[in-house]
Amino acid sequence: MIARVRAGEPEAYAELVRAHTGIALRAARALGAGSDAEDVVQQAFFKAYCSLGRFRDGAAFRPWLLSIVANETRNTVRTAGRQRSLADREAAFVEAEPLIPPSADPAVAALEIERRVALLGALEQLSEEHRLVVTHRYLLEMDEPETAAALGWPRGTVKSRLSRALRRLGRLLPEFDPGESFEQGGALGAGGSLGPGKSAGPGKSVVSGKLLGRRKGGDEGE
Repeated sequence: MIARVRAGEPEAYAELVRAHTGIALRAARALGAGSDAEDVVQQAFFKAYCSLGRFRDGAAFRPWLLSIVANETRNTVRTAGRQRSLADREAAFVEAEPLIPPSADPAVAALEIERRVALLGALEQLSEEHRLVVTHRYLLEMDEPETAAALGWPRGTVKSRLSRALRRLGRLLPEFDPGESFEQGGALGAGGSLGPGKSAGPGKSVVSGKLLGRRKGGDEGE
């Protein structure tokens, strides 16, 4: 596809834009762009197009694009001289993608909303590096190599910061028992809506014991 764009086919880049607009908007909103998300994404696609000459052959387009989205979001937030409030971030994330289907049981939906708000609140207490790595790995469902490419970090750094971030989240959310993980469609997974008849169940967390299980020792580190 990139070769077609470089060859001068305008429709090829339009296809890339259509294929990646959803994830780009979700990334911008999850990273704090709020109501500026559409402008951020539009600018990111423009900058990506202008920078295609520097795009490495064989590399994945999505993490490269999302690194530009993340930079644009950061610049937008800083230029405005503000940080999105937790309420703004929660509202923007819900707007970006309904995570709980209308068919869900009201009690289950209320529980999932409560968990999502609690987890977002905990994310706000992490350092920027830890918040970024959790957002990319789980909210945006990027694998480790993609996360490393998007953030411009070595894979070892992604792994160590993610581990420390998850331990920190586990300490911030002591009221949650181990339960469903982000990967299994927990409350904040990018595909995290509960399927018909499926729920984390009473007393279960949106995060897995494998990911956020209470661990002794360890510091927040990087």
